[in-house]
Amino acid sequence: MSAGFLWLAASAGALSLLTPCVFPMVPITVSYFTSHGAPTRGGAVRLALLFGAGIVATFTTLGLVLAVGVGATAVAVLAANPWVNVLLAAIFIAFALNLFGLYAIAVPGRWLSAVKRVARRREGAGRAWGVASAALTGFTFTLTSFTCTAPFVGTVLVTAAQGSWRLPLAGMLVYSAVFALPFCVLALVPQWLTRVPRAGVWVGDLKILMGFVELAAALKFLSNADLVWHWGVFTRQTVLLSWVTLALVAAVFVSGGLPIPGAGRRHWSRSRLLVSAGTLAAGVWLASGLTGRSLGELESFLPPASAESMTGLATARTLDAPAALNWDLNDYAGALRTAQREHKRVFVDFTGYTCTNCRWMEANMFTRRDVRGLLSQFVLARLFTDGEGDVYDRQQAFQQAQFNTVALPLYAVVDPAGRTVVSLPGLTRDPVAFVAFLQRGLDAQAR
Repeated sequence: MSAGFLWLAASAGALSLLTPCVFPMVPITVSYFTSHGAPTRGGAVRLALLFGAGIVATFTTLGLVLAVGVGATAVAVLAANPWVNVLLAAIFIAFALNLFGLYAIAVPGRWLSAVKRVARRREGAGRAWGVASAALTGFTFTLTSFTCTAPFVGTVLVTAAQGSWRLPLAGMLVYSAVFALPFCVLALVPQWLTRVPRAGVWVGDLKILMGFVELAAALKFLSNADLVWHWGVFTRQTVLLSWVTLALVAAVFVSGGLPIPGAGRRHWSRSRLLVSAGTLAAGVWLASGLTGRSLGELESFLPPASAESMTGLATARTLDAPAALNWDLNDYAGALRTAQREHKRVFVDFTGYTCTNCRWMEANMFTRRDVRGLLSQFVLARLFTDGEGDVYDRQQAFQQAQFNTVALPLYAVVDPAGRTVVSLPGLTRDPVAFVAFLQRGLDAQAR
C-alpha cells in the first residue's frame, strides 16, 4: 500500500478541518459534551471515542461500499472514465461557486433534524443509549460538514481507484481518523474552547480561499478527461498557468483589492498580509514550473509533459541527464520483436492517463541520471490501461493475467520471449530501491 497515498488521505483530513463548514462545529461539539458529559473520567473518554467513532464509521463506510460494491477493476475503470472526470470537475466547480456565495448547498434539514431527534430521545434512556447518542452525534456532525468535506473525500476516493479494493477503505479510515482526532480531544477537554478563535470575517475569507482551491482541483479532473480523449487543451502548461492565475487572484482578494459579495469587510492586519504574501509566493513557485522545472510532489496532479508520456519520447528536465529515452507506446508485441533483434530485455511500464502515482514516478524518478542510465539499456514499453478502446482493455487484461493485479503503476522486466524477470508493483520513493530493481532486471534469470 502506497505511503504517499496514505499521506494524501491524512493531509486531506487535516485540510478538511480548516474548511468553514467544519470550524463552527467546534463550539457546538464542546457545548454538547459539556451538557451531556459522563460523570466519570472513564465515561468521558468512552463517549469522546464513540463520538469520533461515529465520524470515522460514516466516512469509512463510504470507502467500504465503494470497495466491496464496485470492485477493484471497476473502480479503476470508473475513475479513469472521462465522463466521470468531467462530472467530478462540475461538482468541484459547483462547490466553489457555493463557497463564493452564489447559492447555498446543504444537507436537507429534515435529514439532520430526524437524526438529532433520535439522538435527543435516546439521551436519557440509560447508558447504552447514551453510548448510541454519542456515536449518532458524530454521524450528524459528518452530515453537517458534508458541503465542505465532500471535495476532499472525492479526491481521496478517486486517487484510491488505481486497482486495489483495499485503498478506498484504508484511505477513508486514515482521512476520517485525522479528521475526527481534534474533536475527540475537544470532547475530553471542553475548556479548550476558550483558546479557539471565534468565528468572524476570517471565516468568510476562508470560504473564498477554499473556493479557489476547489476551482484548481476541477482543472485536475478536466485534464484527466483531456488525456483520455486526447484533446490537447488542458495540458501541463495550461493547468499550471490557470493555477498561477487563481493564486494571484486569491492574493489580490486577501489583500482587499477584489471585493466579493458575502466576504465581509476586510482591513489590513499582520495575519492578512502573511496570507496574501504566502498565496503570492505559491503563485510564483507554480509559475517556475512553466519553464519545465519539476514541482516535486505536485507533479502527481499535473498532466504529463506531452513529449514524455504521449508520444513516447522522454525528455530530460535536468541539464546533466542522459539523452532522451524512446518508448514503444501501447505496442508490447513490437517491443518484444525489438528486444529479440537487439538482444535486450524489455522494461514494461503499466501506466494510466489518470494515474497520479504514475505521474510522480515519471517526473521524480525517471528523470534521475542513474535511473535513466539503466533504463537506456532496455527496450522500453509503456502500456496504458485506462483509455477508451479495445487496446486498453487488452492491456489491462494482460496485466491482470500475468501479474495478478490491475494496480497502477506496475513495472516489470521481461526477456525477449515475454517471460517475467522481475516486477515492482506500485510507487516507490526510494531511488536506491528502484535502481536495485532495474539492476536485477538486467542481471537476474527469467522465471
